[in-house]
Amino acid sequence: MENASKALIIAGAILLAILLISLGIMIFNQAQDTVTNSGMKEAEVTAFNGKFLKYEGKQKGTMVKSLVQEVLANNAGENNAERQVTITSTVVVKSSSGDKNYKTDAVKNNTTYTISLDYDRNGLVNNINIK
Repeated sequence: MENASKALIIAGAILLAILLISLGIMIFNQAQDTVTNSGMKEAEVTAFNGKFLKYEGKQKGTMVKSLVQEVLANNAGENNAERQVTITSTVVVKSSSGDKNYKTDAVKNNTTYTISLDYDRNGLVNNINIK
């Protein structure tokens, strides 16, 4: 009888330990999701990035100019600083007037440029490199 009661106590302790470990893992996962979640659903991130993904790779100057217009339209319509997109390039420069415009005077229509995208910690496009 004494062995049976000790076995029940050990089994109960093991079940309690498993329950506490499971609870700890669940709390950790919820906390991690809260830290990494930007408040945007995956579909919203895909839709936002989709505007710029079509320009990635080697593109002619006319597509570079279209990309710059897309960035300007995005930045004008977004009040959220996290969704603002910048351009890093030697041919597309910021306007000297201090606003958020870019000048594309140096972009030649028949020249091929390489476009790459940078992403922030939430997976959103935040910078476009044009070389």
